[in-house]
Amino acid sequence: MGNLGVLERLLMNVLWDSSQALPAKELRDRLLTPAASRKPLATTTVLTVLSRLETKGFVTRDRGNRPHLYRAVTTRAEHTAELMHEVLGSAPDRQAALARFIGNVTPQEAESLRVLLSPASAVDE
Repeated sequence: MGNLGVLERLLMNVLWDSSQALPAKELRDRLLTPAASRKPLATTTVLTVLSRLETKGFVTRDRGNRPHLYRAVTTRAEHTAELMHEVLGSAPDRQAALARFIGNVTPQEAESLRVLLSPASAVDE
């Protein structure tokens, strides 16, 4: 899956926050550019980044409409889980990485993990 670049992440956040597919111009208009860059992005730049995201499998493009509409392939939660699996899979000592992660969770997150790992939760799926 891999990491996203800055512009890719900004565009994906807009898509993940949207309940519908969006054209590039609307994505550009919704995009919050970094504070250091006050100049709005060109639509061609947004289209280039969307093309890269499509090649990477992050977005799908509906070519049946003009302008084309873009939608995220996965949810933000699914992407985050995939990244976590990638990082964990690359750790030489998976148990140590998990222990370090768990040692940094809040009490509320720890309770969520307990609920998710309980046998009753596995039956609900």
